[in-house]
Amino acid sequence: MGQHRGRGQRQKKVVEKREFLLQATPDNLRITSALNSEPRYRGLFKVNGYVGRFALDADWANAQAMRPVAERADGRLKCQPAVLLLALGDVRGVRQAKAVVQGTEFAVQPGTQHAEYKQGFHVTLPAPWPLADDKAAVTARIELELVGTARLAVVPAANATTWKLSSDWPHPSFGGRFLPTDRSISDAGFEAQWKVSSLASAAPKQVLDDAAICDLSNTPRGFDDDQRYAVAAAAEASGAKGCVDTLAVAFIDPVNPYMLSDRATKYGLLFIALTFVAVGLVEVLGKGRVRRVHPVQYALVGLALTLFFLLLLSLSEHFAFWVAYAAASTACVTLLGSYTAHMLGQRKAGVLFGAAMALLYGLMYVLLQREQTALVIGSVGLFTAVAAVMWLTRRVDWYRLFEDARGTPDDSKLAG
Repeated sequence: MGQHRGRGQRQKKVVEKREFLLQATPDNLRITSALNSEPRYRGLFKVNGYVGRFALDADWANAQAMRPVAERADGRLKCQPAVLLLALGDVRGVRQAKAVVQGTEFAVQPGTQHAEYKQGFHVTLPAPWPLADDKAAVTARIELELVGTARLAVVPAANATTWKLSSDWPHPSFGGRFLPTDRSISDAGFEAQWKVSSLASAAPKQVLDDAAICDLSNTPRGFDDDQRYAVAAAAEASGAKGCVDTLAVAFIDPVNPYMLSDRATKYGLLFIALTFVAVGLVEVLGKGRVRRVHPVQYALVGLALTLFFLLLLSLSEHFAFWVAYAAASTACVTLLGSYTAHMLGQRKAGVLFGAAMALLYGLMYVLLQREQTALVIGSVGLFTAVAAVMWLTRRVDWYRLFEDARGTPDDSKLAG
């Protein structure tokens, strides 16, 4: 663009250049995807991986938004070739991609050439572009095979976005800013569909403003998606760029070996306390027919109970959880039953104690396997245990019991 500066003979023509970028998000975006789960294991740790095939159909009512307009009458425009891009959070999972624009397939190039959304790929469209008739509709289709882990999110970067997703994973956790409008979940997998318009989401404008993609993987423990987006909204209100809206689904495993071992360890203190109560109850109800239990013997019983959790954790790294649990619990029940028989001096007491321990281990296994009803089962179990102790000890004279435990003074020493 040229303009004159100065006066008279000092007047000279100055040419100024300015670069600017024209961007246009689709008017309609339709995504169809199918995911097959491919979990990965290392010991008892499991990562829920997936292989997905995506078909993205985008269309623009016209290409006028991509037609530059000179700001001055003597201005000249020189346009670079138009670029169709798809941004990805992690390109390591891309296996193959194909792009078709206006019915013609184009070569896919790595990178996006975008300042903010750098990861992904792009298609350079031949000049002259946009179409000679920039009022004609533009259509594009991208087919993509992608692998990932744990979570998948899509930005509804169109005036109207529709995403249909099907998978063989039976435990989806839907997140992001919008929940599916339709969904069905079964043991064979799930199907979900999102429909989002620009009236409900500011994603198209956020993309044009180069807003950042929310990285929920770095969210502090205990923060969910809603809290993360609330933080982003507060940052945007204070003047900082917020996060782009997303539609998300996570492939969770509500009951996995690591989680089960962790939950079992959390029950450890309660488990040991109930066992000590059972030992003390047998001693109290024995009324002299069984031997008194020494504190050292209580410590050994507690040590055996603690080793159960270590056995469970170590065996879970090599065997299925139910096999590891059965082996660890059987070993501990056998050890505690036989030791209690000798500790109390009665084989019957040892058998009863072992049976009680087996029942306790069985109850804990049920608690570990339940996802929604663990609290109610645990509460009912604890209430039943307390009620049983209260019923069995309802006739015990605790004053006399503790006096007998302390013993009475020797009369001969008193006389002296």
